[in-house]
Amino acid sequence: MGEPIAFRCVSCGREYDPWSVDYACPRCGPLSGTLEVLYDYRALARRLVPGSFAETRRNSLWRYEELLPVGVEYAVPLRPGWTPLYESPTLAAELGLGALWIKDDTLNPTASCKDRGTAVAVAAARKLGRDACACASTGNAATSLAGFCAAAGIPCYIFVPKNAPRPKVAQLLAFGAMVFVVDGTYDEAYELAIQAADRFGWYNRSDGWNPMVVEGNKTGALEVWEQIGEASLDFALVAAGDGSVVSGVCKGFQELVKVGLADRVPRVYGVQAAGAAAIAHAFERHEQGRPILPAEEGADTVADSIRVGKPRDVVKAVRYVAATGGGFVTVTDDEIVSGAQELARRAGVFAEPAGAAPWAGLVRLLREGAVPEGAKVVLFITGSGLKDPEGALRGLPEPTLIPPRIEAVAEAVGG
Repeated sequence: MGEPIAFRCVSCGREYDPWSVDYACPRCGPLSGTLEVLYDYRALARRLVPGSFAETRRNSLWRYEELLPVGVEYAVPLRPGWTPLYESPTLAAELGLGALWIKDDTLNPTASCKDRGTAVAVAAARKLGRDACACASTGNAATSLAGFCAAAGIPCYIFVPKNAPRPKVAQLLAFGAMVFVVDGTYDEAYELAIQAADRFGWYNRSDGWNPMVVEGNKTGALEVWEQIGEASLDFALVAAGDGSVVSGVCKGFQELVKVGLADRVPRVYGVQAAGAAAIAHAFERHEQGRPILPAEEGADTVADSIRVGKPRDVVKAVRYVAATGGGFVTVTDDEIVSGAQELARRAGVFAEPAGAAPWAGLVRLLREGAVPEGAKVVLFITGSGLKDPEGALRGLPEPTLIPPRIEAVAEAVGG
C-alpha cells in the first residue's frame, strides 16, 4: 500500500501522524478542517511505471494499492471499481468534440460510485479494529456502506432523510442495516450520524467527514487514465453534492502527475443542480478572492444524490477543482432529467438524475464556449437509474397498451 506520511488539514495546513486523527482537524473543526491524505510521491515515482497497476492482475480498485492508505488484506470480498469506460465517437462528432468517453460507475457492486469510497473506508475500519460503521446519506453512500458491511460481517447504522427514494431504502433493508429515517433534511441526518457515531464508537463513513472516502473516490480517475491509454484528456465532468466525489476525481488526476505517470491534469468541472448549488457559489466566492465559507443554503432538486444544502467537503472541492483550472457549472432539473433520458437513449447507460448531471453540464459548457470544439471529454456517471426510477421517468410517455393481436402491433408501428 502507499503508506501515508501524514493527514493534512485543507484549511490550516497542520499535519497529523497517519491514523492519529479519524476525521477532521481538531483546530479547524468539521466543516473547514477536512483532512487530505499525503504520500511520499517521490518514493512512489521511483517505483511506479505505466504498467505497474496492470501487473497486479486485480480487476478492482485494489489494483491501485500503491496509492491507497490501506492494504488489500483488509478489503471485503466485493469488487469495487474497474468499471467500463465507453467511447462514443458518434456523440463526440455530433457535439463537435475530439473524443467523448463515458465512465459507467453504475456497475459497481451496489450500483453507484459510492462503492469506491466505501471500500477504502470499510477496509480502514477493519485495519483500525472498529466493530461497527455508520453513515449519513441521501441514499447511495448509505446503500454502499450497508452492502460492504454485510460482506464484512459487521453491524451498520444508517441515517437517511425522510425523502430518500424507496429503492435505495429497500437496498438498505435488504443488506440488513439498521436504518434510521430522520424526519428532517439530509443535513439534519448528517449531524445526527456524527453525534451517534461519537457516542457509540461507530466508524463514520459519511462523505466530507471521513478522509478515506476521497481516497477511494480518486480511483475513478486512475482507471480513466489507465483505460484511455495513450489518448490525452482535456476535461472531466462529475456531479457534486457533498464535494467528496469531485475532490477524489481531482486528487486522482493530480497524483498521477505527482508520481510521474501523467504529464498534465485535465480540467475538472463539478456539476450541480441549480436548486442545490452551494459548492458552485462557494467556488465563485473563491474566484473573487472571498472566503469559501460559509457554504450553507437551501437544497431543492429532483437529483436526490446531490440534494445537499451544507456540503461538508466544500473547501477541498473548491480548492482541488481550482487547481485543475476547471470550475463548477449549474443545470436545471429539466436539463438533468432530459440528460438522463438522452444518455439512456443515445449511449445505452441508464443513470439516475444525479448520475446524468454531467451530460447536462457538458451541453451547457459547450453552449457557453467553456469546452471548446475538438476537446476530449470524459463524463463520470455516478449512479444507476434503478436507484431512482421515478426521477428518471419524469416526462416520459406511458408504454403502449395493445390487445394480444398482431394487427394491433402493425397499427401501432404504422405498418
